[in-house]
Amino acid sequence: MPGRYSITKSLTRHITTPANPSIPQSFNPSIVPSPNHQITRSPNGVTLIEMLIVAALIGLMVTITFPSVSSGVDSLRLRAAGDSVVTFLNGALNRAERRQQAIEVTINPAENFLIARSAQPGFERRLQLQDGVRIVSILPALPEEENEPRRFILYPGGTAPAIGVELVNRRGARRTVRIDPITGVSDVERGTGQ
Repeated sequence: MPGRYSITKSLTRHITTPANPSIPQSFNPSIVPSPNHQITRSPNGVTLIEMLIVAALIGLMVTITFPSVSSGVDSLRLRAAGDSVVTFLNGALNRAERRQQAIEVTINPAENFLIARSAQPGFERRLQLQDGVRIVSILPALPEEENEPRRFILYPGGTAPAIGVELVNRRGARRTVRIDPITGVSDVERGTGQ
């Protein structure tokens, strides 16, 4: 409002007069602020409404991006589990060839792990799959056994069995790890979700 006295402007100016340095130049004793006078404030602060709007925008961004981030984490877990099974099976095949020992590979879908054992005392390797990834089926499928552990024998110098392990994550994405009986190499096949 025009003509209204601002306390902050008059008190913040400290330019002194040359005649009397103790009296500020802007001091005027005839102007006295009224009791209902508002003190002007600096616009440097943040209001509660502004903070609530920013918090709401951040919450909205998190709710929009969370499903895609969690989907990405689930697919990374599935890929890592598939790679771990490939490494595990290749290690068992290599051990059978190099040590000239038969290796027993046990796949347990109910407990979600794989074990490789040999007749040599003290050799046992175990692969426990991560949370969020589970073994759905073991290939070749047998009609009478659905969730029972299956055992395969890897013979040195022999043909690798056609083992397949089908993995699934929480979102239904599938990967199948297979040993190719001709080459004896494990590979991951990407499956479709249900």
